[in-house]
Amino acid sequence: MSDSIKHECGISLIRLLKPLEYYVEKYGTAFYGINKMYLMMEKQHNRGQDGAGFASIKLDMQAGERYMSRVRSVEPQPIQDIFDKINTRINTEFDKNPEIADDLQQQKKRIPYVAEVLLGHVRYGTFGKNSIENVHPFLRQNNWMHRNLIVAGNFNMTNTPELFDNLVQLGQHPKEMADTITVMEKIGHFLDDAVAKLYKQIKKEGYSKMDASPLIADRLKVNKILKKAAKNWDGGYAMAGLLGHGDAFVLRDPAGIRPAYFYQDEEVVVVASERPAIQTVFNVEYEDITELSPGHAIIVKKNGRVDVSEILEPTERKACSFERIYFSRGSDKEIYQERKKLGRLLFPQILEAIKYDIKYTVFSYIPNTAEISFLGMVREAQNFLNKQKEEQILSLGTDLNQDQVHNILEVRPRIEKVAIKDAKLRTFITQDSSRDDLVAHVYDISYGSVNPEDNLVIIDDSIVRGTTLRKSILRILDRLSPKKIIVVSSAPQIRYPDCYGIDMAKLEDFVAFKAALELHRERGSLDLVEKIYKKCVAELKNKDKEVENQVKEFYAPFGPQEISDKISELLSPADIRAEVKIIYQTIENLHKACPGNLGDWYFTGEYPTNGGNKVVNRAFINFFEGKNQRAY
Repeated sequence: MSDSIKHECGISLIRLLKPLEYYVEKYGTAFYGINKMYLMMEKQHNRGQDGAGFASIKLDMQAGERYMSRVRSVEPQPIQDIFDKINTRINTEFDKNPEIADDLQQQKKRIPYVAEVLLGHVRYGTFGKNSIENVHPFLRQNNWMHRNLIVAGNFNMTNTPELFDNLVQLGQHPKEMADTITVMEKIGHFLDDAVAKLYKQIKKEGYSKMDASPLIADRLKVNKILKKAAKNWDGGYAMAGLLGHGDAFVLRDPAGIRPAYFYQDEEVVVVASERPAIQTVFNVEYEDITELSPGHAIIVKKNGRVDVSEILEPTERKACSFERIYFSRGSDKEIYQERKKLGRLLFPQILEAIKYDIKYTVFSYIPNTAEISFLGMVREAQNFLNKQKEEQILSLGTDLNQDQVHNILEVRPRIEKVAIKDAKLRTFITQDSSRDDLVAHVYDISYGSVNPEDNLVIIDDSIVRGTTLRKSILRILDRLSPKKIIVVSSAPQIRYPDCYGIDMAKLEDFVAFKAALELHRERGSLDLVEKIYKKCVAELKNKDKEVENQVKEFYAPFGPQEISDKISELLSPADIRAEVKIIYQTIENLHKACPGNLGDWYFTGEYPTNGGNKVVNRAFINFFEGKNQRAY
């Protein structure tokens, strides 16, 4: 999208189900798992560019032998940096001990990451922190193998303070109030408790302390630990974890907000945030990959047994629609079709905006991620013209001559690449007056692609803040001298914060909010703003009931078109020559295009959890009180 917002994290879990000797014999390398993890992380790099991490667990190691390894990076190319480090470590071991080249057991013993259980994570820093301490996976260490815990996830919790207090009441002393730490410690607490109880029970059965270890690994009920740990979680999450002895899991939130998919055969179990990553890396069919059901966990025991268990009762499915519009790769079979349909469904509004004058209209897109919805929009334009051509040909009948046929068939949608982003250009000056001039040159334009009598239609994934449009893109496009610039958003108006993993936290950042506020000023209804503020304060004071989203009332007096028209005014630079119109997708058409992902809270305010309603009310309080801070 032309507006830069934070993306989501991505996870990948790989569990090799055969002994390492199997992969050496079949694939010629002991590094099969490492190689696959590298590909899985790169294929999900679109989800995380602030940092990356990788952890592994070796099965059946002897006491005194290292069985857990972790490497993380916040370098500009974090995935590449991680695997450069791994490769360097491997080569160093071979240089020091050349005799291990043909000795798999020594390779497993001496070389980190030659393991059966692997966990990868690509990260976008939701809170803007990008130190190594904030990079997943997180590690909770213990001398008891079973109590070691490695956690990584794509998530955000809305009730971190409450979860923190729960840990304190359990007698813990968490080192910080961060959702990752609280989640890991919550799982860790119940893991410790389960291991202690099993140890006590096994001793009663007459086994020795040393004999207890494999029995604990076999009897440990990961699903019960997760049920207790996740009982009070409020948020969107796909949470992955490894236990020191080799159990592994991925848990998805009850509303299915965050995505997770898995594939299993006799050689491997793999879980990831994106289905195409699994398809490509393991060369499997679309139909072979299963979506992890909301509220369920896929659990792989040390012995290789795989179960999918219900951990939390699923609620109404509210899978994130932004995944389909923007975040996930468009190479997914379903997402590709859905994005094309988003473009198709916008075409009737575009026709009205150009007054049905396709002959003098140029179609294009910004940025590249909007290309698929652009294809759908153009296909619909072709369908419209084909229908017109049929009618013209039929109406002329036998009087039709060759020139007339040629002229009718010659009319087609005019498609141009009008703007190209200059990836090399960086706005290194932060002072507004200087920076704005630099921002205006982020895109190069194709001079001569548009004529003065033309409409110019540009499709974007989403218009969030509109800052880049106002300061850069519209001014750049105006240099082409079109009669009218129509900017089309394949997503509806973003009106409310997201609190489940995407960094959209402040109401006043949204251009739709600014437009509605301006309409309130013009109509003399600013007293409603204060009334809403008081209702939000009252909601947050009452901790004993379900919270309602009071901010819906802020938008209620205005229709979507009124707000879109006001957005067009707000985003039009004073010195622009062309007429500017902004068109947004409708909520109804969003649901038609993406029927399986009905999570639309950023557009409608219909949050899938109570915590979401708390966040939006807190965001309005922050706005009203002039506090420039996050609502979660």
